[in-house]
Amino acid sequence: MEVRKIAFAETWQPGEIDFSDSGVRQTSPLRAEGLAEILPHSGEEVRVHGSVQTTLETECDRCLGNAVFPVSAKFDLFYKPVDPDVPGEEIAIDEGEAEMGFYELPGLVLEDILREQLLLQLPMQRVCSETCKGMCPVCGANRNEVKCGCEAVRNPVVDERWKALKDLKVQ
Repeated sequence: MEVRKIAFAETWQPGEIDFSDSGVRQTSPLRAEGLAEILPHSGEEVRVHGSVQTTLETECDRCLGNAVFPVSAKFDLFYKPVDPDVPGEEIAIDEGEAEMGFYELPGLVLEDILREQLLLQLPMQRVCSETCKGMCPVCGANRNEVKCGCEAVRNPVVDERWKALKDLKVQ
């Protein structure tokens, strides 16, 4: 097998890589550059390393407004081909393989690798700002935009089902 390195420097415009199932939108050109290579004496293991930059937008988890995330990340990934002779859906992997991805022939798709790396860069709680006030639990207004004045927010209504626990004393 010939071992060769393939350099890449590509740009994808918003919409060219599908993020629709993740609730994320790409809002600026996605630029990626790096190197892909089959590692010598490895049984077709592939190393892909480089960097990716773009801006992603999603719904804020608190107020449902727009949350914008500029992403600039480096990656260094290793992939091993799936053994077609191994029966069953579950296979045991050793500790070294836990940090490795797997691919099926004919090979890897760069767009899939970049999509995964970008999604991994997003925070678990996606908020428009750390000071986001969220939505009013009573009227649903975005409290960053309006002061709804709901009395229940200042003086929460006690759910009658929990009233019996009010007089409970723990010793």
